[in-house]
Amino acid sequence: MAFTRTTGKHRRPTRPSRRSANLAGVAALTTTGVVGALSGPASAAAPAAAPSFEDTGLNRVLVIGETLADQIDAQAQAQRQAAEEAAAQAKAEAEAKKKAEEARRKAEARAKAEREAKERAARATERRLLNAYVAPVASALVSTSYQAGGAAWSSGSHTGVDFRAASGTSVRAVGGGTVVEAGWGGAYGNNIVIKMNDGTYTQYAHLSSVGVTVGQTVAPGQQIGLSGSTGNSSGPHLHFEARTSPEYGSDIDPLAYLRSHGVSV
Repeated sequence: MAFTRTTGKHRRPTRPSRRSANLAGVAALTTTGVVGALSGPASAAAPAAAPSFEDTGLNRVLVIGETLADQIDAQAQAQRQAAEEAAAQAKAEAEAKKKAEEARRKAEARAKAEREAKERAARATERRLLNAYVAPVASALVSTSYQAGGAAWSSGSHTGVDFRAASGTSVRAVGGGTVVEAGWGGAYGNNIVIKMNDGTYTQYAHLSSVGVTVGQTVAPGQQIGLSGSTGNSSGPHLHFEARTSPEYGSDIDPLAYLRSHGVSV
């Protein structure tokens, strides 16, 4: 005789299903005290004891689940902490890089300022040297003063000043300028005329030799020739003139000219 298995809503539960249901029911009854209420009279008269029940697979599942959750929380916390530390480190590195860049810019700015200051100082020194004035000869001792009278001069008076200088004494440009005349100058003998940077002119006469050429630029104190006694001269000396133009007759007081430029004569 053949048997058939019931289907549908009247199907008999499987063994695992019944076991799970029984365990759940026992746990619920034990917790609520229903099992205790159903015990005999002796049990009813006894004081209520702490509920207990047999350790089942359900208890272990709950404990394992809580442990896994704790592990997940701990892992998440560790990840958050690691992320925060990484962010803090990145921020610190960015700030350090920013500070280093700022320090580099400041150092470059300081170096640039120092270079510019040195360049300005050098230009100022150059301008000062170019605008400096010196005596035409080292001794600067006057033998004949400006506008001294006498028949020795065609104009009736001395148009310059004579400085004592033995033949061959170094003659210097009193300031910076450009040579406009260099060579024989008649009564002046060998002479040099320089257009100064301030627009005035200076003349150096009776030279034994000329050391510059027309168009040449000269600096203050530069040697331009050697003193002598050429031309209308009674002996070795340097005849020095200061003029407002290169032409004869535009002379001005040479000592006052030199003193106005800071030369002590």
